[in-house]
Amino acid sequence: MRPRVSVQDPALRNGNFSLQIDPVRTEDAGLYEAQVSYSNKVHTCQVELGVVTVTLNPPGFVVENEPLLLSCNSSHRASLVETCWFHNGQQISSSGNLCSLHGTLSILHPSVSDSGLWHCKLRYSDNEIVSVTHNLQILGFHGAVNPIVYAAAGSAAD
Repeated sequence: MRPRVSVQDPALRNGNFSLQIDPVRTEDAGLYEAQVSYSNKVHTCQVELGVVTVTLNPPGFVVENEPLLLSCNSSHRASLVETCWFHNGQQISSSGNLCSLHGTLSILHPSVSDSGLWHCKLRYSDNEIVSVTHNLQILGFHGAVNPIVYAAAGSAAD
């Protein structure tokens, strides 16, 4: 996992034997064990790392009015019971333009106003709640619907 993994040597002297992973990848999910020997004693610690992701389909830039799908997935092993989506802090419900089903959110006609923070909250059969936030950017036009641009003949126009 190098060079994404580090242990802070100065922190070890203070009893902190934390492992830092940056960036975390989906395949990093699993059980981690630390073992420290000190004064003829061995101390162990186990930590399970769960990973949650939001993927965008199609990947890359999202253009206004082109349908998109946000998928929220977690490495948690229990059965998924409920998915809630929030946009800029407001819980959303399925409507004509938005459809939420089994950890996915479909936006049929995204607009620039759909840009911002999308938060996914997953609840599992063991009552574990996992959540993640994705910053969605929609490319589109602001201003008049049919703008007119004038340019002098022989010059460039953007």
